[in-house]
Amino acid sequence: MCFSEPVSFAVGGLLLVGGAFAVHKAWKINKRYLPVAMMPIFAGIQQVMEGHVWMGLNHTDPTMIWWGAIGFILFSWLMWPTWIPFSIYFLEPPESKRKKPLLLFALAGFTLGLILFVPHLINPKWVDVAINRQSIAYEGTMFLDYFMPRELTYAIYLVMIIVPPLLSTYLHMRLFGLTLILVVTVVFLFLSYAYISFFCLLAGVATLHLIYIIVHNKCCRECPQIFK
Repeated sequence: MCFSEPVSFAVGGLLLVGGAFAVHKAWKINKRYLPVAMMPIFAGIQQVMEGHVWMGLNHTDPTMIWWGAIGFILFSWLMWPTWIPFSIYFLEPPESKRKKPLLLFALAGFTLGLILFVPHLINPKWVDVAINRQSIAYEGTMFLDYFMPRELTYAIYLVMIIVPPLLSTYLHMRLFGLTLILVVTVVFLFLSYAYISFFCLLAGVATLHLIYIIVHNKCCRECPQIFK
């Protein structure tokens, strides 16, 4: 979370509880929802990791800062571009022609995620955390910086996480994709000084929409034979 240690842990706790409730409902309603239901849990864990970054900064503990940051970017760079398209793929009807491109998005996201994340494990100094306007900024070196502008890397990343929901058969999953576009727009226009932290925060909060989709079984609208 971008503001303080207590707020990070509070938001993380809220998302973990909401995600656990979503998993419970998904198990009862339709197990196709389970990967989607896990997303608030992952977002909660990510916010807890950022809470540990704040702890490290507040106590001048470089080891805690690094471990908290590496846990945070594990979700940012590897988990989200893989899990979001996989979740949409898993949710699709068996006969859907969208399943193959969604699976390709998941594989491409996993590949991109490995390229973005693994070098930070090999080069710990690439993880550079600082406080900017009372928010955490992650500004470290990225492997793809040696081959392309950082803006192009971000553009590819955003395609990996936004396009899959927009390809979904289900209206409310497409609306979730539009929510992610709104999050990106707000961060770009107003919160660019700590864009990674703010994007993950707002996208995490946006996963509350997914809980609503599961609890109210919104996918039944398009596929009542599967989600009855």
